[in-house]
Amino acid sequence: MSNVESLFDLGGKVAVVTGIMGRLGSVWAEALLEAGAYVLGLDQKVDVVSDPVQALQSQYPGKLHCFRADVCSRSDLEEALTHCREQVGPPDILVNNAGIDQPPGALGVSHVMDSVPFEISEKVFGVNTLGAFQCAQVFGKSMIESGGGKIINIGSMYGTVSPDSRMYDHIDMSPPFLKPPAYGASKAALVNISNYLATHWAPYGIQVNTLSPGGVFGGQDSTFKKKFAERVPMGRMAYPHELKGPLLFLASEASSYVTGVELVVDGGFTCW
Repeated sequence: MSNVESLFDLGGKVAVVTGIMGRLGSVWAEALLEAGAYVLGLDQKVDVVSDPVQALQSQYPGKLHCFRADVCSRSDLEEALTHCREQVGPPDILVNNAGIDQPPGALGVSHVMDSVPFEISEKVFGVNTLGAFQCAQVFGKSMIESGGGKIINIGSMYGTVSPDSRMYDHIDMSPPFLKPPAYGASKAALVNISNYLATHWAPYGIQVNTLSPGGVFGGQDSTFKKKFAERVPMGRMAYPHELKGPLLFLASEASSYVTGVELVVDGGFTCW
C-alpha cells in the first residue's frame, strides 16, 4: 500500500504530450514535470517554441524535449517514438492533446449549417479522432512491450452537449459564428475509442481514459465570459491550473483501478 504522496509521484516516468505548443499543451506538460516526469512534447510547430514551453524548459532543464511530428503521419510518430526511446526512455504516459478547435475568427470566415465545407469536418476528425487513435497505436504498442502504461485522451464537454450558439451571437460576423459541428462529434468519437482501447488493452496493463475540460480562461471577450459563466453552476470558466490535478490523477498510480472513464472537468456545465 502506498501513501498519498507516492501515489501521485511520476519520478522517472516518461510522458509524451501531443500538441505541446497548443493552449493547453504547456498545462499538461507543467503538471507532469512538477510530478517528476520527463516530457517529450510533439507538435508540427516546434521551430517556434511558445513562451510557456520555453519557460518550462528553463525551469526544468533537460526534462522537456520537443520533437516535430504530425499526429496524422505514421512515419512522424514512429520517428518520435524512436527519439523518445533514445533521449529519455520508453513512454509510460501518453497525453493525446493535439486537436483542432476553431474559435471565432480563426478561419477568417464563417458558415451557415448547410454550407460547412466537407474539408473542414474531414480535417477536424482527422486530427482530433483519427490522429489520437494513431498516436495510441504507435505509443500503445511500445507500452505493451514495456508491460503497461497510461493513455489520456483529451476530450471536451462538447462531446456530451452541443455548443450554445447564443453565447456567440454578440460577435460581429456575417454569417454568425458557427462552431464546427465536427468538433464535438470528433470528441464524442474519441471517448468511444478510449473505451474500446481500455477494454482491449487492459490485459496488457494499459489504462485508457478521457479527460474532458469545459471552458477554460484564455483571452475570450468579456461578453462571452459573462454568458458562459451564467451557464456554469460554479459561475465561471476554469483556470488552466485547475486541470492539472485531474490529469495527474489519471497519469499516476492514484488511478490504478480506473480505465474506460471520461473525467469531465467543467464546473458543472453538463449538469444542466
